[in-house]
Amino acid sequence: MSVVVRFAPSPTGFLHIGGARTALFNWLYARHTGGQFLMRVEDTDRQRSTPESVQTILDGMTWLGMDWDNNDPALNHGKHYYSQFDMASRHREVAQKMVANGTAYYCYASPQELDAMRCEQKEKGLPQKYDGRWRDRPAHEAPEGVKPVVRLKAPQTGETVVEDKVLGRVTVQNAQLDDMILLRADGTPTYMLAVVVDDHDMGITHVVRGDDHFTNTFRQVQIYKAMGWDVPTFAHLPMILGPDGAKLSKRHGAPAVSDYRDRGYLPEAIRNYLLRLCWGHGDDEIISTDQAIEWFDFDGVGRSPARFDFAKLNHLNAHYIGLMENDKLALATLPFLEKRLGRAVGAAEQALLEKALPDIKPRVQLLTEIAEAAQFYFDVLEPDEKAQKILTPEAKGHLAALLKRIDALDAFTHDVLEGLFRSYAEENGLKLGSVAQPLRAALTGRGVSPPIFTAAALLGKGEVLRRLGGVL
Repeated sequence: MSVVVRFAPSPTGFLHIGGARTALFNWLYARHTGGQFLMRVEDTDRQRSTPESVQTILDGMTWLGMDWDNNDPALNHGKHYYSQFDMASRHREVAQKMVANGTAYYCYASPQELDAMRCEQKEKGLPQKYDGRWRDRPAHEAPEGVKPVVRLKAPQTGETVVEDKVLGRVTVQNAQLDDMILLRADGTPTYMLAVVVDDHDMGITHVVRGDDHFTNTFRQVQIYKAMGWDVPTFAHLPMILGPDGAKLSKRHGAPAVSDYRDRGYLPEAIRNYLLRLCWGHGDDEIISTDQAIEWFDFDGVGRSPARFDFAKLNHLNAHYIGLMENDKLALATLPFLEKRLGRAVGAAEQALLEKALPDIKPRVQLLTEIAEAAQFYFDVLEPDEKAQKILTPEAKGHLAALLKRIDALDAFTHDVLEGLFRSYAEENGLKLGSVAQPLRAALTGRGVSPPIFTAAALLGKGEVLRRLGGVL
């Protein structure tokens, strides 16, 4: 049997980091088994499901590098994904088939009648659930002018068993479940019906999702059995918690994938980090995509929730920044640099950024930090507080003396500049830092920067002379 899995987000906002982890596990399992990874947007909430939200999710998936196998608009009503809303007529058709085969029925109970039922159950200390009052009543008893809902005629005895790939074997007594609604009175399908019909029609073999959906599973299994359909294999993933142990949310920092992209994280680092949330392969922490595809299986998924650790994520991001080739890293950094500069960066400046990266990469964890560290190459920065303290009258006097020597240089390289400054320091009984630090403050406007003699060589003789002249 070929594996078919799906990611089925509701487009009512952004792609949440927890949803991205669910998508990743589905994607990895499909690629590991040579199966299919399908995208379905559960867009039945028409007020909250906007085209912009859908596009945000698709953009997040694309940025993360998780391609899906039904990305052909010709097959999907002109869309790059399956739309649950587009399948509403199919959902109604299935509900009517269930009525016809006796596994569902029309319920004419009014909202007021159901409220009274629940109040009575509450007063008696009974579980509040539908009592099946229309389960076996003939249609001719239906009150006039009342539009019925369609309810599942769920088994009332025995048990429903789910063999979960993560949680193991879980059993629920059927007496604890009630006859849930499949079609509302206005003919719209409920989520419980729609998700089962869609998964069946898409040929989903494995339903991999967060464990907040687990309680739905038993009811959904009953729909599969009522239709005589094969029940897929289920795997419910533990939650992702914030550093404080509470459910991950906005107050913990960045809940949306787009936030991580905009903060300067690399998709490779996000994938690696999400993989390690509730999944492991021995003691391996840094796992390439190829390794993840080769190793991934549900045996490695734990049952306990994982806590999000930004320090670990930053460490991983620094690792992947260090691995990137300088030309690709420069391209990835350009949007952040251009935002800082407030202008576009040309080809010559991009080439300069590439040359500067070897000295910047070991010092940063985020692309935004690269842009910040590199900004002085393209912009004359006002000296910050630390740089101002370095640029004392005495320090400026040394720079004025050195300016003349710099102007006389024929070669302008790191070694030549370091030799010049070292010789000057020795002549004047100074430590090298006494003249190198003022040079850093004058050229970069900061007290900390990449190695200053390499930076000066990249800036070029003319620019160095100009900046020195600007502070003297």
